[in-house]
Amino acid sequence: MEIVYSLEEIDAVAKQIIQNTTNNIILFDAQMGTGKTTLIKALLKNLGVTDATSSPTFSIVNEHVTAENKTFYHFDLYRLNSEEEAYDFGIEEYLYSDHFCFIEWPEKASNLLPKNHTKITIETLPNGKRKLFIKN
Repeated sequence: MEIVYSLEEIDAVAKQIIQNTTNNIILFDAQMGTGKTTLIKALLKNLGVTDATSSPTFSIVNEHVTAENKTFYHFDLYRLNSEEEAYDFGIEEYLYSDHFCFIEWPEKASNLLPKNHTKITIETLPNGKRKLFIKN
């Protein structure tokens, strides 16, 4: 699936992603500044998260819980120097918890990720819009 969107359309895009995702592990592949975190914030909002959301750049993982007690994990693996660091903080416990995991910079722990995942690739277009590809 391919979607071209502007920032004003991000909530509608988040809804489309939710409807078209078949896995609870969602990897985000994009250059820095492309809008991975902004899109994940929109996804969390549309999934019922009402608390403040931000990039877990320094904490590596943020946990969000909805009023219905659904748990979502948002990872930013950018600062990892090795897959061993991901293993050390217990990434596998999160990945196999049956909760949604949104993962920025997944290539930093690619050998630890489940084979069943959804990959979202985002590109910035010359007109400032984004082109998103979803692969389940």
